[in-house]
Amino acid sequence: MSKPNALRNVAIIAHVDHGKTTLVDQLFRQSGTFRENQRVEERAMDSNDLEKERGITILAKPTSIEWNGTRINIVDTPGHADFGGEVERILSMVDGVVLLVDSSEGAMPQTKFVTGKALALGLRPIVVVNKIDRPDERIQEVLDEVFDLFVTLDATDEQLDFPVLYASGRNGYANEDPSLRAGTLEPLFQKIVDHVPPPALDIDAPFSFLVTLLDRDNFLGRVLTGRVQSGTVKVNQPIHALDATGKVIESGRASKLMAFRGLERVPVDEAKAGDIISLAGLTVATVANTIADTSVSEPIQAQPIDPPTLSMRFAVNDSPMAGREGDKVTSRMIRDRLFREAESNVAIKVTESADKDSFEVAGRGELQLGVLIETMRREGFELGISRPRVLFGEDENGDRTEPYETVVIDVDDEFTGTVVDKMNIRKGEMTDMRPSGGGKTRITFSAPSRGLIGYHGEFLSDTRGTGIMNRLFEKYGPYKGRIEGRKNGVLISNGAGEAVAYALGPLEERGILFVGVGEALYEGMVIGENAKPEDLEVNPMKSKALTNFRASGKDDSIRLTPPKKMTLEQAIAYIDDDEMVEVTPKNIRLRKRFLDPHDRKRFKRSAEAA
Repeated sequence: MSKPNALRNVAIIAHVDHGKTTLVDQLFRQSGTFRENQRVEERAMDSNDLEKERGITILAKPTSIEWNGTRINIVDTPGHADFGGEVERILSMVDGVVLLVDSSEGAMPQTKFVTGKALALGLRPIVVVNKIDRPDERIQEVLDEVFDLFVTLDATDEQLDFPVLYASGRNGYANEDPSLRAGTLEPLFQKIVDHVPPPALDIDAPFSFLVTLLDRDNFLGRVLTGRVQSGTVKVNQPIHALDATGKVIESGRASKLMAFRGLERVPVDEAKAGDIISLAGLTVATVANTIADTSVSEPIQAQPIDPPTLSMRFAVNDSPMAGREGDKVTSRMIRDRLFREAESNVAIKVTESADKDSFEVAGRGELQLGVLIETMRREGFELGISRPRVLFGEDENGDRTEPYETVVIDVDDEFTGTVVDKMNIRKGEMTDMRPSGGGKTRITFSAPSRGLIGYHGEFLSDTRGTGIMNRLFEKYGPYKGRIEGRKNGVLISNGAGEAVAYALGPLEERGILFVGVGEALYEGMVIGENAKPEDLEVNPMKSKALTNFRASGKDDSIRLTPPKKMTLEQAIAYIDDDEMVEVTPKNIRLRKRFLDPHDRKRFKRSAEAA
């Protein structure tokens, strides 16, 4: 292991898509972590399938490179606030941060979120203005924005005196001179070694370690990752786990110690204060617990985690098509999987319903819960998912409060009027509006989370796909009253069978269809959107009555518009309170919560009475 003064622990923080993971790839290559002839995937740090598909970092991951005799432990953190539970814990493992900002987009909401957490911990950032080769770069304005951001986040004078590098992560260079467009990342390595302090920890005290990440290994069982806060730990050393109050949860031995070398975890015999390691050997200890020598009785203080703001109901799939595609369909399997998720992801809370058939899952936002549902369906689960609802609170006077978000929208000037109107309807208040260059405007709103559910798809339609929206939890504020929901009703299948072209043709005149010819349907399934506000029960299986008369070729000429197929997030955002999304490994279907029309009427009457 490295000597403490030859060790640097640093986190790279940035907004989504500002080039963080690409920069880490280049750091690997230029430090010699990868051999010249080694074939390495692009964005090697985003190893999870969903991360690769969506182009975002979801899980925080430690890695390590060696440069000129100094071991630099780098943590690539999620840039999206929905995964902020990861970020907050990670920052307790490091002594410095590299803040990456796009030379055109500048300081964005998620940058604010993570930077605020880092500054509050007293970390001194290195600012890297990335993508300086963009034709629309505005380097000086972006630097001014970063400085203003630090001031609003109450940075100290020392934190405001930050070093700046100008880089292109994709092309692998960084310089102190913004006019240079060539070179290597050597200035960045040097700046990390010079500016980030080595861990100032007591190597002679008894061993202690705060768990910041948890994962499972088929051979080792529970693997706990974090930074050694004090002392030294050796393989097979007796250890115990303490909770936040200092109570001993379990005792055991450190059966395996692993350090990070590049992207690999390699076994080591011992680890010292300052080293970021993974440890196996305990069966109950979890995130935010202190693992320590048996002589230690004081736990390490863990970072408090922001509360969940949104919840969804995960229910057993009870549709007529249940169990046809997935192999994990029982409530026990769903329960075990959700509680396992809550154990390793502290930003998620799971509560079981009284009937044991459904679970209330609370998290940071639609994206975080959408990623969990998508992961589960790929694992073979079948689920019924309710509409997201916000978690209300109470102020000191007993008045109802609700979560608000800061919404930053970058949009072409011609669409600003539409966006402002739509945000007003959703009870959003405009706090700032300024031109951002290139015929675009940046508008900032403070809006209740409730009003934003389901807005993203409509926003993309309104801005012809050119608008960019970023959201960030702001505060709990006064309840804003009723917010108008979906204006259109839905088309509901009145029976079971296969959709027929002859029946779907006339239904196209009623609205937009979500199903195509030959798709299996059941009673109570939502097959389209009605052009009018009320729901309409229809028969999409009706075939032509057989007669002796036949119009030659006419029956073959039915031309149907391709059905509108929704992604998981779109479906969850679309449904109303009396509807659900049926999620299976192969299909995403919309349905009414009560499939029988009589049950639906009874539920509607009781809801209106209440």
